[in-house]
Amino acid sequence: MNQVEIIDMLNKLQMKYSVVEHPPANTIDEIDSFRLPNADLIVKNLFLRDDKKNNYYLLVISKDKVVNLKDLRFLLGSRPLSFASENDLFRYLGLKKGSVTPLGILNDLERKVEVFIDEELMRFHTIGIHPNENTATLWLSPQDLQSIIEKHGNTVRFLEV
Repeated sequence: MNQVEIIDMLNKLQMKYSVVEHPPANTIDEIDSFRLPNADLIVKNLFLRDDKKNNYYLLVISKDKVVNLKDLRFLLGSRPLSFASENDLFRYLGLKKGSVTPLGILNDLERKVEVFIDEELMRFHTIGIHPNENTATLWLSPQDLQSIIEKHGNTVRFLEV
């Protein structure tokens, strides 16, 4: 799904959201340079895989958090972790590097990717994510994001990072 299709879906689901267009942002530092409203609520998304390429994970956390993959492995109950390749990112989420977002799950037709959301984010009234393109930030509630992912059929779990 692209940005237009995502906006259409949100409208059909009658979910509250807003969108801010901006230049392409491949990193958190780049998006911070735009000084967007509610920039402190933008999240960071890490697309990970285990060392056997059997399990894929999308971790959604506050943009300022740092994750130790060795520690995260134990939280997930996983084999050793690393970042998934650009090929895997496109294969499973239909995304390019710099556009990682939990809405990429809507392109995961195999329902292969498991989503982990930092529990802290569920206390936010809204979070900022890319709408599958890094030229905009979409603001919606974390509960609506969870609902979208679960309706698609992917697993959502919560953890304290």
